[in-house]
Amino acid sequence: MRLSDFSILSCGVLLNALAQLGLKAATDATGPLVGAEGVVLRRSLELLTVPWLWAALACYGVSVVVWLFGLSRVPVSQAYPLLSLGYVLNVGLAWWLLGEMPNAQRVLGIAVIVFGVVLVARS
Repeated sequence: MRLSDFSILSCGVLLNALAQLGLKAATDATGPLVGAEGVVLRRSLELLTVPWLWAALACYGVSVVVWLFGLSRVPVSQAYPLLSLGYVLNVGLAWWLLGEMPNAQRVLGIAVIVFGVVLVARS
């Protein structure tokens, strides 16, 4: 895989990871979407007013466009495994931005993912 193709696909993965973090930030602002029927409806409506939700949805939209651009240049069997980098990014960014601490088992799993992505990217 050429570096330019890898960069395009990585940008799509990063945008997708940022979307996940935005969704988490939005639900942190409103609280859990569980409880009595009225609570879920009220919190769902509150969620629509949280800017993080809209930023996350925008990231998703742009990530789809970027991903389509990347798929037009690389076979899907080579591109799709790169989505696994989203796990790596999310754990790192959630630790840095949200204070979520990864445990040793999660770090080991991330190492396995990175190794697999390197193997696929080199094929």
